Amino acid sequence: MRGLVDRKGEQFAYFLGNTLYTLDGELTGRIEGEFIVDLNGSRMWRIVGDGIYSLDGMETIGYIGSERTDDLMGSPKEF
Repeated sequence: MRGLVDRKGEQFAYFLGNTLYTLDGELTGRIEGEFIVDLNGSRMWRIVGDGIYSLDGMETIGYIGSERTDDLMGSPKEF
């Protein structure tokens, strides 16, 4: 899972693989090449590295966070 974080540092969505979900778990789009597209396949934002930009490149939307597991507590240690 990778978070989608806005310019203020607040996560507003996340990716599972190439699929984009809201924080409420609603499917909202996917990565398609160098773009994030909505459920209809229309381009919403451009991806450059880990940065997310408007289609014209004039506005920074945010960035894609680093990969992490869903297990926030860590795995139990064996004794």
